[in-house]
Amino acid sequence: MKQNHVATRMVTRVPHWEQVLAIAITRAQAQPFVWGQHDCATWVFDLYRDLTDGPDHATLWRGRYRTPIGCGRVLRRLGWTSLEEGGRALLGAPLDDVRLAQRGDLILGGDPEAFGVVIGAKAAFVAPDGLVRLPLATCRLAWRT
Repeated sequence: MKQNHVATRMVTRVPHWEQVLAIAITRAQAQPFVWGQHDCATWVFDLYRDLTDGPDHATLWRGRYRTPIGCGRVLRRLGWTSLEEGGRALLGAPLDDVRLAQRGDLILGGDPEAFGVVIGAKAAFVAPDGLVRLPLATCRLAWRT
């Protein structure tokens, strides 16, 4: 059964969003990767909530899986076949061009593909090897926060 979790698009950032982003990056560097607790989607959507004072989308999956296979199962239960589909459902349509992304915007990129956040000319991603930074030009989709 496909669940319809659609975003409202008029999102504004909290006044101190730059501090929130800096703190999130610092904490992510020190925190170990844990599927369903501190992974790409959970970290990014927790950050989205904190940057915008918006909804806690990660409650849909937080703590419901412990492996990559479990992650895929939860995605399918939510009615999504990919991270992109989940991003579109929760955040709406992505920007027309990833090069329009600004600091604090959410991003989808990497190999394997993951959610991250724009931190300038690069995007930061929580990965099993720690916080990874990739050039923005290597990312595929971006959403304004």
